[in-house]
Order: sequence, then structure tokens, then C-alpha cells
Amino acid sequence: QVHLVESGGGMVQPGDSVRLSCTASGPDLRNYGIGWFRQAPGKEREGVACVSHVSDSTYYIDSVKGRFKISRDNYKNTVYLQMNSLKPEDTASYYCGAGLCSRAPRTYEYDYWGQGTQVTVSS
Repeated sequence: QVHLVESGGGMVQPGDSVRLSCTASGPDLRNYGIGWFRQAPGKEREGVACVSHVSDSTYYIDSVKGRFKISRDNYKNTVYLQMNSLKPEDTASYYCGAGLCSRAPRTYEYDYWGQGTQVTVSS
């Protein structure tokens, strides 16, 4: 069992930056692909980015390429999502998941989930 906890969300203005954290107590996250997902009201959960456990390869959806960066801090057993140049359409609850990362993430490839953290981008 992998217990994930997200943190770092908040309310920001367009163009601002936010860093989300995904931390696990116990299981070593290096053994898992870790993905970040988001879900806006009335919409399905969509994968945003993931980092592989095999090669630390990273994958992003087109709408966040060049703005978001996923990274690991193995010492802290934490995976980050650095989000820059935020737009109102980035507003959503953001979740991290542990599973398989071999391409831009799909929800069905992830077995464990955190409770989510809200990011609101508004002027």
C-alpha cells in the first residue's frame, strides 16, 4: 500500500508559479512511476505529467509542455510538480498517483492516489 499526500496548492494569479509536492511515508517512491493529474469541476481527471521509475524519463501533455516540470527528490521521498506561467484553465484539483509511467499518464495505469490539492488561477 502506498499512502500519498499532496501539498502546495493555493490561489494564484495568471502568470504566477506554484510548486506541488507529493510525499509518501514508508514505500520508496523510486520504485514507482509517479504521475500528476488534475480534475476540474464537471470534467474527467486528466494526466498532466509523470516520471518513470525505470529511467526517470518524464512525459507531459501538450498543454503544459514548457510550463510544468516534474522532478524527484529521492532523499525526501517526494515528487514535485513545478508549474510556471499558470493560466486560468489550469484551475483544478491536482492529484498524484503511483503506478506505471511510460507515456503521458492515464488514470487506469495508476493504483494509488493522494487526496488532492486545489490550485485556483484567477485575477
